[in-house]
Amino acid sequence: MAIAISQVSFEHHRVALGISEASPRIAWRFEGLSPNWTQGQYVIELSRHGQNRTSLPQVEQFHRNSSESVLVPWPTVSLASTESARVRVKAYGAGDNPDTPWSDYVNVETGLLNQEDWSGAQMISADKETEKDAPHQPLLFRKEFSLGSNLEKARLYIATYGIYEAYINGKRVGDAVLASGWQSYKHRLVYNTYDVTDLLLAGDNVLGITVGEGWYFGRLGFGEGSRNIWGDTLGAMALLVVTTNEETKKIKTDTSWTASTGAIITSEIYDGEVYDSRLEQPGWSAPGFSAPNTTSWIGVKELKAPYDILAAPDGPPIRRIEEIKLKEVLTSPSGKTILDFGQNFAGWLRLNVKGRRGATIKLVHTEVLEGGEIATRPLRNAKQTDLLTLSGQDQVWEPSFTYHGFRYVMVDGWPEDDTPLNSDSVTAVVVHSDMEETGFFESSDPLINKLHQNVRWSMKSNFISIPTDCSARDERLGWTGDSLAFAPTANFLYDTSGFWRDWLKDVRSEQVKGIPPLVIPAVPAAGPQVAVGVWGDAVVANPFNAYRAYGDLDALREQYDGAKAWLDDGIPRNEAGLWSREGFQLGDWLDPLSPPDDPGKATTSSSYVADAYLVYVTGLVAEMASQLGLNDDKVRFEKWATDLKIAFRETWVDSDGIVANETQTGLALPLYFDLFDSEAHTNAAVSRLEKIIQDNNFLVGTGFAGTHLLGLALTKYNLTATFYKMLGQTTVPSWLYQVKLGATTTWERWDSLLPDGSLNPGEMLSFNHYSFGSVANWIHQVIGGLAPAEPGWKTATVKVEPGGNITWAKASYLSPYGKISTDWKVNDTGFHLELEVPPNSRAEVVLPGEKRTLLVGSGRHSIEDLTLHL
Repeated sequence: MAIAISQVSFEHHRVALGISEASPRIAWRFEGLSPNWTQGQYVIELSRHGQNRTSLPQVEQFHRNSSESVLVPWPTVSLASTESARVRVKAYGAGDNPDTPWSDYVNVETGLLNQEDWSGAQMISADKETEKDAPHQPLLFRKEFSLGSNLEKARLYIATYGIYEAYINGKRVGDAVLASGWQSYKHRLVYNTYDVTDLLLAGDNVLGITVGEGWYFGRLGFGEGSRNIWGDTLGAMALLVVTTNEETKKIKTDTSWTASTGAIITSEIYDGEVYDSRLEQPGWSAPGFSAPNTTSWIGVKELKAPYDILAAPDGPPIRRIEEIKLKEVLTSPSGKTILDFGQNFAGWLRLNVKGRRGATIKLVHTEVLEGGEIATRPLRNAKQTDLLTLSGQDQVWEPSFTYHGFRYVMVDGWPEDDTPLNSDSVTAVVVHSDMEETGFFESSDPLINKLHQNVRWSMKSNFISIPTDCSARDERLGWTGDSLAFAPTANFLYDTSGFWRDWLKDVRSEQVKGIPPLVIPAVPAAGPQVAVGVWGDAVVANPFNAYRAYGDLDALREQYDGAKAWLDDGIPRNEAGLWSREGFQLGDWLDPLSPPDDPGKATTSSSYVADAYLVYVTGLVAEMASQLGLNDDKVRFEKWATDLKIAFRETWVDSDGIVANETQTGLALPLYFDLFDSEAHTNAAVSRLEKIIQDNNFLVGTGFAGTHLLGLALTKYNLTATFYKMLGQTTVPSWLYQVKLGATTTWERWDSLLPDGSLNPGEMLSFNHYSFGSVANWIHQVIGGLAPAEPGWKTATVKVEPGGNITWAKASYLSPYGKISTDWKVNDTGFHLELEVPPNSRAEVVLPGEKRTLLVGSGRHSIEDLTLHL
């Protein structure tokens, strides 16, 4: 197959419009199966207009003798603010390898790089008192303006205190929802850039913005939570820059705008939206609008402008990604009408409905049923309830500034006489951060396949601007330890490079004396900012895992100081350099034997867990320093890691190699982290771990800290068969227990739902939580056989280890170089592997049961081992 460049990208952006990098690095991905193809040279062609689109473009070509194709340096003068360029790339094969054709052209454009580029735009709010200790009613903002003809280019730059939707001449700007997401607003407020050229008209125009409270003002955290964490007044700030063939015109937010309210009474992240269609103001964002009541539109006031914290986004926007058809309409034992969509997810409903004017439809969203009724107890203080008061006309409605985690919806007040309740009138809309899907897996075992699908759904449901713990109850917070466990899985399933870079900037900015909050962005309801093992270790492990996946040294460098500060300043230590015993630890949270009312009471000491992770992350920081060329730091942290290993053994391991907590987690951690001092002690610990698992009938005995490493530890010591047996169990606690009970996502507890179908009596009861889905990392590496051998997948490790009842499997990963895939089967003739390796990369192949490595280049490879049979 001929070789070609399938994609050109800039930095970590899927769409490079309004970016902050003036000299964005360029990457290109290949397609084709040319054997052993490597790049010898490349040429980048740049066509740039500068800030004046009417001038002739300047076309330059830059030739480089280099094999690099990922994040190569910008080859010329930096882009100015709002400057655009058109780029294409051609790669030349090394030696006799063929050349690629030119890639398609791809555009890149910077945002507003300096404060003065905002041209004095102000943050405005309605000139009225704001709500106190109550939900904020969303505001409408409106500005009329006129334009001449010959429109060339128009860009809208917008930031809000709250989340927003923008309109021009009655039409929606862009397709992002819940924009611009959730950041640590004290340190960073994201603005978005839109190409709105096609929405403008010669003559009269209107720019409209509606702003809801979102995360900025809304109640956040469990229990009563906290409101108005970052401010107390909704605001909008926008700059519309319109270029014609004669002039540039700027429309900005200032006191000439007007404001009002509309049909949205309240719209809250946890509690849902209250919408009264009778209060709609049709045409409010279009020319020719006449307010139904002249006093409904009032003046605006200026708020403090956030110039010092404005930032272009790194992560992708939240979007409507897919739709789910209604599966069934149920009637509960009490006579309630319940919609079943057959899938737990995050999003909302879209209604296509007509009913009596003034009638109200009530929608209550839950993840599960109990006794045939909706189960609201797991929601705790979150209502997840939408109220729609009808207009009397045909209408299509969906909420604007909330989202729900649910599979089931109880419907009350549906106008059956006017609109049948069916899949034509109700559709589920799935929303999450719009990351590119990169990792795929399928096998001969339908239960494992379903588990893998569930893992993906839990990721989609919880990667909504930030990595949340759950999508339904009164929490949905960026718990650091949960993300540490799941990050390697996430990095395979989706391109998370921009998502992590965005969130990790907040991680770094929230650190105080090296200590990160437990949840980021920090909210008061999560408690004081204290140092906690595993959760705090995310400041090291998450950047390092992102580096392994994407090979981005710049992103690693951004996080290095924070990782270093965590070890140098953040961790309270005892005289041995290990964790102080004075503080609180979360430990192996929610292990199977923790009581329902005490999820932190694990069978493994929380101090033991924290100390083991401390040794691990100290070694990671040494490796980070090495990759960044910081040799003095490398030497210092390597010695520190060595000293901590000795301290760990002196504290937790006796002279016979017996650890203080002989549990699955207690043995998996020192085995995976190489903490034993001799091969004999290591081998004995491996045998004891195997026996513990056997004696436990191959059921899981780990919580958040141990689960994601258990399978990897067993495989590291040739006990892959043991973990296959664990993975295949269907009784509680196991992964497939959830699948057998009909789960469509992964659960927070191993037994969130008890075998009799009743709810676990505990509070931590999410049915859509990704932590235990971290087992998919093992599935990808061992069953699928795919892992990066070096950061960024320049070289991949291909090491399939068949087992269990699986006779075939397929896995693929869209790496920075292109798609790498495995397709294997075991039958009565042996083991057969079809491997595809993308151009400009290679793979180290290890056959089952062997230690020797076969190095292969790009192309399709058929590899067999006829000695391995069913």
